[in-house]
Amino acid sequence: MTVTYTARVANARFGGFSKLLLLWRGSIYKLLWRELLCFLGLYLALSAAYRFVLAEGQKRYFEKLVIYCDQYASLIPVSFVLGFYVTLVVHRWWNQYLCMPLPDALMCVVAGTVHGRDERGRLYRRTLMRYAGLSAVLILRSVSTAVFKRFPTIDHVVEAGFMTREERKKFENLNSSYNKYWVPCVWFSNLAAQARREGRIRDNSALKLLLEELTVFRGKCGMLFHYDWISVPLVYTQVVTIAVYSYFLACLIGRQFLDPAQGYQGHNLDLCVPIFTLLQFFFYAGWLKVAEQLINPFGEDDDDFETNFLIDRNFQVSMLAVDEMYDDLAMLEKDLYWDSAEARAPYTAATAFLMQQPSFQGSTFDITLAKEDMQFQRLDGVDAPLGEAHGDFLQRLLPVGAGMAAGGLLGRRLSLLRRKNSCVSETSTAASCACAGAPDGAAPECGCGDPLLDTGLREPESEFPPGPELPVPGPAAEPFTAVPLPVPRGPAPPWLPSPIGEEEESLA
Repeated sequence: MTVTYTARVANARFGGFSKLLLLWRGSIYKLLWRELLCFLGLYLALSAAYRFVLAEGQKRYFEKLVIYCDQYASLIPVSFVLGFYVTLVVHRWWNQYLCMPLPDALMCVVAGTVHGRDERGRLYRRTLMRYAGLSAVLILRSVSTAVFKRFPTIDHVVEAGFMTREERKKFENLNSSYNKYWVPCVWFSNLAAQARREGRIRDNSALKLLLEELTVFRGKCGMLFHYDWISVPLVYTQVVTIAVYSYFLACLIGRQFLDPAQGYQGHNLDLCVPIFTLLQFFFYAGWLKVAEQLINPFGEDDDDFETNFLIDRNFQVSMLAVDEMYDDLAMLEKDLYWDSAEARAPYTAATAFLMQQPSFQGSTFDITLAKEDMQFQRLDGVDAPLGEAHGDFLQRLLPVGAGMAAGGLLGRRLSLLRRKNSCVSETSTAASCACAGAPDGAAPECGCGDPLLDTGLREPESEFPPGPELPVPGPAAEPFTAVPLPVPRGPAPPWLPSPIGEEEESLA
């Protein structure tokens, strides 16, 4: 039976785990005392032979052997190999428990989807859950020695009420050399489909939900079978076992106390019992025993899974859920906090102090800032008047240099950006353009004669008359301050995302 000590360590206190050291059932003492006595007996036998049996020449040779074994025993990587192995075994042990087939979710779905208070409806629900329990029993008797001792044959399963005699005939007549724990799941599916045809299951969605829960249940049964089939690789178990046994075989000789009169380094003290060697054996060999006990939790060790208890519990609660509890509801009543805006359950005197503790709001809830640190800081130009052009703001952000001149690349890009974001008509553009009287050969500052604008930015004359001119908000940044209103254009090529990009490509 599983050793449960959770209540003993519910609260951390001084020496909390010390209360567990005197427990015997499931303890390391119960697992290891035979090996520990065997190791101590062999050690004392060698020590007695060295002290009282060997001749002087033999003692000198034995002392050299002791020094040699003690020097090279540390080359065996016991901690490294054993640590990884035990971690793997513990992880596998817990995953096997998570694969135990529990019918709780399945019985709730059966009770909610298979309807009928008559005898046939009750028969459907009970039979469905019996098939699920039968599948669990068949797989557990295949992997657990305790369950197999309880149900050694199919006759015992029939006599226990998990299977009828007619079902046993069908089960045995099924010609398959493999484990047939899945057969009751197929019976479950067929019976659920029959209940749907009879209207006991009212729609296909309910049938789908029922079969999905059965699939989860069936998957856990299959995982138990595969965990039993695929073990931890034998070579890994052998390596760990050989490493531990060979290390302590070397310690039997290498940890002997030598005659201090011989003056060997590190052998200034002569004792009979190696205290720290015994502790080391207790830890390493005990670690190996932990892996030995957990590698197959379906045996009969003290900490193995209570499979027979789970069979009894699952069968009883599943029948209660789909039979006696089916459609059995208490009268609907208003709850105690019906008229309360903030429902809160009462506390006893032992827990009243919890009412004074504030609820957790977040890890940053209690951080405080100085008043000046909580003021918003706006960038220069964000709060500027509405008429300020985007190009003026960008011009202040960009560094001033030769490239910012009107004829430079950056200057022309900013000029294009200003004209793109202006909202004036083409008539206003022609009247206010200052480059119309520029001398021959001089580069226009506004870029009106730029072929890029003629082909890319300028659009064909609209067939509609121009609308009224819109006033230019704010002071003009340059003599040329307006461009035509944009008209719908076709999609730009992917390599020319904007007029600025067009200018760059033409200049390149």
